[in-house]
Amino acid sequence: IQSFVNEVAAPNAGRGIARWDRTLCVGVANLRGDVAHYIVDRVSTVAEDVGLTPGEPGCKPNLLIVATDDGDALATHMVENNKRALRMGGSGMDQGGAALRRFQETDRPVRWWLVSMPVDSETGQRGVRLPGECMNACLSPMDYAPTINVSSASRLTTQVVDNIFRAIIVVDVSKIGAVDTVQLADYIAMVSLAQIDPTADTNAYSSILNVFSSPSSTPHLTEWDKAYLDGLYGAQRTRQNERAGKSEIQSSIRRAHARLAEATPATD
Repeated sequence: IQSFVNEVAAPNAGRGIARWDRTLCVGVANLRGDVAHYIVDRVSTVAEDVGLTPGEPGCKPNLLIVATDDGDALATHMVENNKRALRMGGSGMDQGGAALRRFQETDRPVRWWLVSMPVDSETGQRGVRLPGECMNACLSPMDYAPTINVSSASRLTTQVVDNIFRAIIVVDVSKIGAVDTVQLADYIAMVSLAQIDPTADTNAYSSILNVFSSPSSTPHLTEWDKAYLDGLYGAQRTRQNERAGKSEIQSSIRRAHARLAEATPATD
């Protein structure tokens, strides 16, 4: 579990591992109606399984899945025309400029870009300042930086956590090969509900993340994947440093894995 978390988890620089908070609205563009509907339903179901509330029909998507036959061209268009939506400028909100260039240039069938926000876990208040933002008269440093009232000061724990609030998934249909709609939907669910390193080597693990290298061996989300997501969304995320935060999630994954093992009927 420790090796898997260290391999796949990709928190933003200097921040803890992020996850969605409360609601998730999934939108799909450029796919046939029945395929799009299935992907929306499947991703929403996985989100609901980990405790999120799926958006109602007609909601404004905060997770947008876009299909194309030229992933590089679409990703480049997004960056050139909507860069501020991908990099808002707040500290620790994204993976950085080098990662954004890889988002444009990768040859993967599916690429993703997640934006997160450090927030006060007790109030939901934003924990970082955005460029050009100020309050009141904008004369004092206190008018520029968000102020968080700490209820219990500690060097070991924190009440500031990281929440994903926007994700864009680009599916290059010319590269998905033998992967079917069920596998594609589960793969998208995994990489959109957690901060997954696109360069992670997961061949040693039973995971949907291997679906493009071995389609026949990973028909859907595995128990390992479910335990990872359950562990991520079950963790308190209150540890101060990144290593301790990963340990907290690892412990939560162990508990989730044990629950799943107990609930699965024994087979030959």
